[in-house]
Amino acid sequence: MPARIAGCGRTNLKGVSFSQIGTVDAATTALAGQGYLADRSLALAITLAVTLEQPLLLEGEAGVGKTEVARAIAAASGAPLVRLQCHEGIDLHHAVYDWDYARQLLALRAAEGGVDEGELFSRRFLLRRPLLEALENDQGVVLLIDEIDRADDEFEAFLLEFLSDFAVTIPELGTISAKHRPLVMLTSNRTRELHDALKRRCLYHWIDYPTPERERAIVHARVPGVPEAIAVRVVEAVARLREQGDLYKLPGVGETIVWARALIALGDGADLDETLGTALKVHEDVQRVRERKVLEGV
Repeated sequence: MPARIAGCGRTNLKGVSFSQIGTVDAATTALAGQGYLADRSLALAITLAVTLEQPLLLEGEAGVGKTEVARAIAAASGAPLVRLQCHEGIDLHHAVYDWDYARQLLALRAAEGGVDEGELFSRRFLLRRPLLEALENDQGVVLLIDEIDRADDEFEAFLLEFLSDFAVTIPELGTISAKHRPLVMLTSNRTRELHDALKRRCLYHWIDYPTPERERAIVHARVPGVPEAIAVRVVEAVARLREQGDLYKLPGVGETIVWARALIALGDGADLDETLGTALKVHEDVQRVRERKVLEGV
């Protein structure tokens, strides 16, 4: 039987086994096997999300690895990953379903010529978007609702209902319920506050920047064969950048990894200042760092 947390529900969503992440130690090991080094608090949050079958809301600064959590869980469990990228103005036609109007128009023209194409608003003309795809998948999926803070209040209100019932209503087809309850991960960069009602539907975890020791371990895991000297140097440089309180955008873990790869590619004598564009993506930030000689001595 899959490992369980005493007194709680299943760690197996129908169709896909999540037993690989059914305990804190198992989750840590499984994610590490995908190159994601989770600390104990994150592994615990993931285990509870699986066991309690509740959505997990991950918040943190951009670049700390929130999206990668869902990818690593899907890869470790063998479950399909269905991703909904949120943006301003997102609505049901982006997130749930739409109709293939081009094919419907062709069907109308065929009907005018005496060819019976059947009902226009039927399954054959339906375009499934990520949320409907997750509901109708033949096995449990990892559903990633990415950057929910970019969506409007109206879509957040719809999502609240979706996470409650795991069902959607299409007027022409009726109500469609989940074949297998998806494992839902939501991410937010906190560009705005989410409504309390949505937060109450979810478990919550904040992902912070890793400690220098953990970040070096991440670099070694994601850049096999990286010399220790480069890992140490890049992590120290990134730490100094993050200490600057007035930069527009601080470098995330992804930038640390790219910076290490850049130094390896350039070989001996690679200069941190010359490759600063791998870590900072705003011109004014690069200027400030160079004027202050932040990286001097690294």
